[in-house]
Amino acid sequence: MPLHSVTPLSEHALLGLWQLTDLATDLLRQVPRPELYSQLQPVTRDENRGLQWLAGRALAHALLQQVTPGAQAVLRNDANGRPFFEQLPHYAVSLSHSGRWLAGIVATQGRVGTDIELIRPKAQQLATRFLSKAELANTGDDVAKHSLYWSAKETLYKLHSRRGLVFKEQIQLNPFELREAGVLTGHLLLENSRSQHQIYYQRLTPEYVLTHCVEAVLPPSL
Repeated sequence: MPLHSVTPLSEHALLGLWQLTDLATDLLRQVPRPELYSQLQPVTRDENRGLQWLAGRALAHALLQQVTPGAQAVLRNDANGRPFFEQLPHYAVSLSHSGRWLAGIVATQGRVGTDIELIRPKAQQLATRFLSKAELANTGDDVAKHSLYWSAKETLYKLHSRRGLVFKEQIQLNPFELREAGVLTGHLLLENSRSQHQIYYQRLTPEYVLTHCVEAVLPPSL
């Protein structure tokens, strides 16, 4: 079954994993208003990218129906590339794909981010572009750890949902020891503010890492 799993992250948010084995015609049957999504689908020569785009919409709608049964909405992208439900703009959505896997979060409030990465040498080859000196020292020669650093920074980038962040300087992670699953501490260092976030990770399979972060929703002050 393409929808691999659904995991509650909080009382407001669900994480879904989708294993891409579908044809485009199968995916269109799993979204509302397939004729509209056929029109919205980006033009690409890469068939797999087209399938990933459609599967992301199918996953988002599957999660939406579990968060709010019966909800009707169209998933679009804003000017920063962030997906959002047009009729439910206060809901948070994050999607990621790599290879044959997709990850998604839908939350009724707050901010969210998720990223899934195929472990490969590319992250290690580009490390000096997105890792600080302290982070480079922490990664060593571990290819998986480089991929996890990249994934965690992508998750915080999506949580922030604004273009233009410099990964090497404005998104930083505390040193950590790589395990099968764990929690990383990350920092968003913005021009006028600094914030700390807990990023959860797991080795989804020996070849993939998954990261996600859900921003805590604070109760209104009295």
